[in-house]
Amino acid sequence: MKKKLVATLLSAAMVTTMFVGCGTSGEVADKDAAGSTEASADGEDAAGDTAAKPDGNLVGVAMPTKDLQRWNQDGTNMKEQLEKAGYEVDLQYANNDIATQVSQVETMISNGCNLLVIASIDGESLGTPLSQAKEAGIPVISYDRLLMNSDAVSYYATFDNYMVGTKQGEAIVEALDLENADGPFNLEIFTGDPGDNNARFFYGGAMDVLQPYIDDGKLVVQSGQTTFEEVATANWSTETAQNRMDTIISGNYSGGTKLDAVLCSNDSTALGVANALAASYTGEYPFITGQDCDVANVKNLITGKQSMDIFKDTRDLATAVVGMVDSIMKGEEAEVNDTESYDNGTGVIPTYLCEPKVCTADNYKELLLDSGYYTEDDLK
Repeated sequence: MKKKLVATLLSAAMVTTMFVGCGTSGEVADKDAAGSTEASADGEDAAGDTAAKPDGNLVGVAMPTKDLQRWNQDGTNMKEQLEKAGYEVDLQYANNDIATQVSQVETMISNGCNLLVIASIDGESLGTPLSQAKEAGIPVISYDRLLMNSDAVSYYATFDNYMVGTKQGEAIVEALDLENADGPFNLEIFTGDPGDNNARFFYGGAMDVLQPYIDDGKLVVQSGQTTFEEVATANWSTETAQNRMDTIISGNYSGGTKLDAVLCSNDSTALGVANALAASYTGEYPFITGQDCDVANVKNLITGKQSMDIFKDTRDLATAVVGMVDSIMKGEEAEVNDTESYDNGTGVIPTYLCEPKVCTADNYKELLLDSGYYTEDDLK
């Protein structure tokens, strides 16, 4: 299912990052102080313990930042479900600072964590602490963002990120009726942080759908910016996306040229695009994609400022990871459903994929409110 474009992008990315080295969003949490800890517990020293079954019940959970709403939800869901299952949890956020995350993971290891769940800031950046974890016999689950070029990674748990991209691309195809309409239609593209392996899957899935229409001229990117490197957004930053969109509008859409669609890989980039459109675009509003169903973006969805979103219920991912943790702690193999797609440079990592869902103004109540993910007051 992972098309040629994705494979090519990932290969290029790994070569690049070997030499140089997954969404602020609508409801931004307070800045987390570097090294801040949600919950911590001391455990016995795991050094030298290479047994398949970890001795203890302390789980270290490393999250990249509190600045994106989704990571707050991921961390909270993970901690609640792990504690409900009887585990102690050391949950830490790294304020999007690589050195801080390295230090936090090293501290988790020295404090005797028996298993690590890591959502990395940069998939290439944790080589030293991962080596320490392997030496100490500590299993590692890579959470949502694949940890690259380390044989210390035991499992990977994420959503089907290629599918996220294909669903976004398919939504644009359907909205513009590209199968039947003559066009041409104008499209601009925004994806995520180059250090986040998922960004390449999002981009690759969407472009596998949209590239044929670009090639035959039915879709036109007026800015000329189509490669991953040109459309990537450092740190998934709303401000960075907004500044780039401001430049694109002034250079290509200020004279009445219509912008028909904007492919945004996640909600923080979509929010930046919407902010730029509100500030300087006077034409008919374009079709805008997103991902994560952040509160601000769902509000935009309801009012027509965003056209679709991808709902990734982090409760489902937390449930899957807790099941994996439980199996590993019992000395068993964890459940996976993909053993082919995710090669981190040292081999294919056994993976559990959750399925993303398309969210629109027509079904958001069913997906987000009826499920208890949000309350109506959250979206006022």
